[in-house]
Amino acid sequence: MAIILGSFGYPVLAQLRKEFRHVHRWSMNTNLVIFMFVILFFVGAVAFAAFEWSNPNTLGPMPIIDKIQTAFFHSVQARSSGFNTVDLAKANPETLLVLDILMFIGAGPGGTGGGIKVTTFAVLMFIVFAELRGDSVVNIFGKRLSRAVHREAITIALFAVGAVMAATIAIVYISKERLDFVMFEVISAFATVGSSTGLSASLDPVSQTILVVLMFVGRIGPLTIGASLALKQRPPLYQFPKERPAIG
Repeated sequence: MAIILGSFGYPVLAQLRKEFRHVHRWSMNTNLVIFMFVILFFVGAVAFAAFEWSNPNTLGPMPIIDKIQTAFFHSVQARSSGFNTVDLAKANPETLLVLDILMFIGAGPGGTGGGIKVTTFAVLMFIVFAELRGDSVVNIFGKRLSRAVHREAITIALFAVGAVMAATIAIVYISKERLDFVMFEVISAFATVGSSTGLSASLDPVSQTILVVLMFVGRIGPLTIGASLALKQRPPLYQFPKERPAIG
């Protein structure tokens, strides 16, 4: 429960404390955090259980109820706390990939978790849905999303992808370790989760330094980018003519 509350973020907890029974008064931020928590909670647990159910090194020997509890626990911890009840080094590669995605998405804004934040991922998801439907605007829970938020979400996501890719390539090149293990350690560092396959302790000093830097970048970078984009809105002095390149 502490992990869940911490991942919601303080703004969401403050509003839920005052207006828990008045759902219609919830802000878009609160709605998105709760909405994405429910989706990621169940999708992550189902995926973890499906991939590890028969793994003799993780869920295999457990009773059914323990398997289910462990799957839900890891679905939550991957986005915030970094605790684990099974040896992740013995998990299947597809399970590590699922945990990579959950860690990368992270927790709610203003919470104890890292990542790009569930609201950023939700905004990107709704932008894609709007484009597929051919809508000119993005509407979320009865409210219209501003173009500035589009740019913020895309910028933060691309910044995060670039940082993770660069660090992963560098560490794989230096250490010659397994790609799935390295990517797991990198995303865990960027999202300040703390989960590990045990690889970090055996890495060379240069690779460990990259992980340390990535922890600071992951914690400070998205926050700084989001704040700078929100506060620094320069009116254009002139405009270039429009032209549409070929996309896709």
